[in-house]
Amino acid sequence: MKHHKSHRDLDTKVFCILGDERIFRSKSPDMFSAALQSAGIKGAYVPLMVAPENIGDAVRSIRTLNIAGANVTVPYKEKVIPYLDEFSEGARIVGSINTIVRDGDMLKGYNTNAIGFMDTLGQAGFDPAGKSAIVFGSGGVARAVVFMLNWLRSASVLITGRNEERVGHIANCIGGEPKPLDSLADGPVSANIVINATSVSSDDEAPDLAELVKNLELRDCELLIDLNYGRAQSFWQDMAISGDIPFIDGYPSLVNQARRTFSLWTGADVRAEVFLKAISDTV
Repeated sequence: MKHHKSHRDLDTKVFCILGDERIFRSKSPDMFSAALQSAGIKGAYVPLMVAPENIGDAVRSIRTLNIAGANVTVPYKEKVIPYLDEFSEGARIVGSINTIVRDGDMLKGYNTNAIGFMDTLGQAGFDPAGKSAIVFGSGGVARAVVFMLNWLRSASVLITGRNEERVGHIANCIGGEPKPLDSLADGPVSANIVINATSVSSDDEAPDLAELVKNLELRDCELLIDLNYGRAQSFWQDMAISGDIPFIDGYPSLVNQARRTFSLWTGADVRAEVFLKAISDTV
């Protein structure tokens, strides 16, 4: 019997998030479960921890297990690419996937991190046009952020991180200027906006990076964004407080990209308040 494919289908729809052990502190299950309920869609959202050598099998299993859609998080946003059939234009340019939509046997890759980040900048009233930026990170989130800053006509985008080869690759493929992480300690750094797109924020996660950031002589900064969330302590927020710089954590971008993802999966437009309430209820 052939089922009609729409978000009103009475069949239970299963969605998931693919990642390493960090998925168990993700807020995505809370948000998407609330969104399903709000939209009146019968379904479930589950975290699936995948070992690096099994990511190809995990993506192929989306078809086998009749999963309607998947999120992809660190460290697999680029590793899933060879196992997908099609890509959105944004995902192709960024070279990073955070959303997979299953359409029959076809698996389509999207990147809602970039547009979610753009939504967050708009909500903060920050226009990057003509402004200088520095992005910490060399993974999929960093790629999305650099892409969007360039798209929004930033005057300059410095990219730095612990993996200089990957930083250089982002600069070559998407745009921006690579800057060795150690060189930031050499003197004052001028940037109107600073974005942490690494996966670390607390001292115990990366003591060396924490020490560098704490001693960074930052000038002209108007906004600091740490795209991580749920940390008991964030050295990025500490830097913002010490410099009297407006600070945003990762929750707004998380909500914005989740809304975009949910719409791709289901066609439903769920209010941001639904996602926010799911987060606040579990913080």
